[in-house]
Amino acid sequence: MDSTSAAPLTGPITDSDPDDNFSWLEDIHGAAAVDWVRKRNAATEDMLHDEAYRSLESSVLSVLDAQDRIPMATKRGRYYYNFWRDASHPKGLWRRTTWQSYAGEDPDWQILLDVDALAAAEGTDWVFAGAALLRPPEGGDYLRALLRLSPDGGDAVAVREFDLQAARFVPDGFSLPAGKSQVSWDGPDAWYVATDFGPDSLTRSGYARTVRRVRRGMDPGQAPEVFAVEASHVMAQVSVDQTPGYRHVTATDVVDFFNTSTSILREGQWVPVEVPTHVRVGLHRQWLMFSPQQEWELGARTLPSGCLAVADLDAFLSGERTVTVVFTPDADTSLQSSSFTADHLLLTVLHHVSSRILVADPADGWQVRRLEVGGEEHQDLSIGPVDDEDPETANDFWLVSTGFLSPATLSRGTIGAGAPQPIKSSPARFDATGLEVQQHFATSNDGTAVPYFQVGPKDLLLDGANPVLMNGYGGFETSLTPSYSGVVGRAWLRRESTSGRDGVYVLTNIRGGGEYGPAWHRAALRENRPRAYEDFAAIAGDLVHRGVTRPEHLAATGRSNGGLLVGNMLTVYPELFGAISCGVPLLDMRRYTRLSAGHSWIAEYGDPDVAKDWEFIAGFSPYHLLDAALAAGKTFPATLFWSATSDDRVGPVQARKMAAKMLDAQVPGIWYRESLEGGHAGASDNRQSAQMLATSYEFLWRAVS
Repeated sequence: MDSTSAAPLTGPITDSDPDDNFSWLEDIHGAAAVDWVRKRNAATEDMLHDEAYRSLESSVLSVLDAQDRIPMATKRGRYYYNFWRDASHPKGLWRRTTWQSYAGEDPDWQILLDVDALAAAEGTDWVFAGAALLRPPEGGDYLRALLRLSPDGGDAVAVREFDLQAARFVPDGFSLPAGKSQVSWDGPDAWYVATDFGPDSLTRSGYARTVRRVRRGMDPGQAPEVFAVEASHVMAQVSVDQTPGYRHVTATDVVDFFNTSTSILREGQWVPVEVPTHVRVGLHRQWLMFSPQQEWELGARTLPSGCLAVADLDAFLSGERTVTVVFTPDADTSLQSSSFTADHLLLTVLHHVSSRILVADPADGWQVRRLEVGGEEHQDLSIGPVDDEDPETANDFWLVSTGFLSPATLSRGTIGAGAPQPIKSSPARFDATGLEVQQHFATSNDGTAVPYFQVGPKDLLLDGANPVLMNGYGGFETSLTPSYSGVVGRAWLRRESTSGRDGVYVLTNIRGGGEYGPAWHRAALRENRPRAYEDFAAIAGDLVHRGVTRPEHLAATGRSNGGLLVGNMLTVYPELFGAISCGVPLLDMRRYTRLSAGHSWIAEYGDPDVAKDWEFIAGFSPYHLLDAALAAGKTFPATLFWSATSDDRVGPVQARKMAAKMLDAQVPGIWYRESLEGGHAGASDNRQSAQMLATSYEFLWRAVS
């Protein structure tokens, strides 16, 4: 079926669609909707929760709760901070230790906050969502933090001031109720607050439109407004960099998901960084960093899309346009991230979806060299500064390396001081003996070569009988890279089918992602969105053509935008798959802008309230494509939809409605499960994560093995 075969709708969408028989499920906490969810949950659990499921859930949970996993840490002052969950502390511990202790085998942690104890004391199922520490005067100790706590695992968080010495919340300290807030310290007695201040203070995306500077003791609602954006934009933000000698206050107008405007506070006035909105702007000490998402005409020069350029901050704000291009991408290589130690710029790049690390030296004209870290051919590397504000660690860096069959290793090094040294390693969670990683390229409909990784037995029989799981995303310039997963190993790679076959795992790098830079992303934006789905279908076809599997043995999984991906597989390419797991998905693209945070993604998908946009959006809206598929008598793969009641980003209602619509049409093999909490992650602790993961993997394995 052609992906544009959905019947066009005319006119603007309204708050309720009279032609939608399942709109009642949009009442997230309504009695009828909740009753439907409970019944569907019960049916799914009755079908799935047997001894094999319970064994898998226990195995997955043991991976998530393992005491010997790496406690990743963030250095602030004398201490290394870590957040940790395990079986004894399902909601987690926020804790810290010294370097000497951290570098040992069994660190001695000081507990700052026991989230389980807090939840029990306050009767709220708090989920820890991060901390922002107040930088002290040079040489002083860190004394205060702003903690972010979600009441249900969603994006809305409460903010509270925390005393790091006393390990308790500050009485009558800074605080905000739960909301989609952004905050930043401005010294010990003031903060910038972007939150819901009442009427006209939110954008149509549901985020803060205004920012206020709030002094201690002041009602945030009475504080002066210092920055504001249009209601049609996504959000307003103000942040403070308190690096000694380089204090900067920066305001960001997030126009849409890919366009921003940045201003810097100078003598009480916002001074704009005058670049096109598609140019991403970063700031480190005296340097401005620019990463254009399209070609950028700058004077007589043309800076290529996906490059990284730097300029002197003061000179650029005063009108000079001298920039140095530090990194230029090519057809095979893209920039993924950048960060600074005190004196060096660290770059993570992908070359055919495997990581490399580059280091640039400002003192040497921004000369770039590759940081040799060893490792395997297909690997994922991440690098970042240990603490560039501490003279003793000014040019130290963390390096995390991993691969599909190689557990993560945390190393630490110093720029110019030789190879980084391993600090901690995670043990293997499954036996990788006899397994291998291959990279292949499928040819999509328009001739584009699309890469994918295949993980499976070295002696794989190419007779089409292997159970294969495809995973994909293809959106928002997000890259899927080779990384170790004990859960994938146990739940798929090391399981044995009824015919004695081990599972094969396939990670796809389809267009819409960032694996080959901004152009790879733009290739599947808006009216070109079906290119991502054609890529995924082409990989499925290539797996069949190569003899790896057949449709009845091929499963697909995706979540969020990846849920939209597999929703299109379900409705446009159902003959290619034997089973689909569709998690926290977008599916009703007619109404997505009216649901949760959907309005903020118009730049990615288009605006269904604009007639010319809906003409192409209808071609990738599974909720509407289903009608044509049903009318054509299509046979659908077994499908599990899963979501979370507390998901305030995508929301549960699109998954609810799609499942209900298919069940109402008496499509066999349709199942639904909804967690009551957990937000867009679908789970708020390790046990909930294990339940959701085991449900998805067990469902898929039974269907295709």
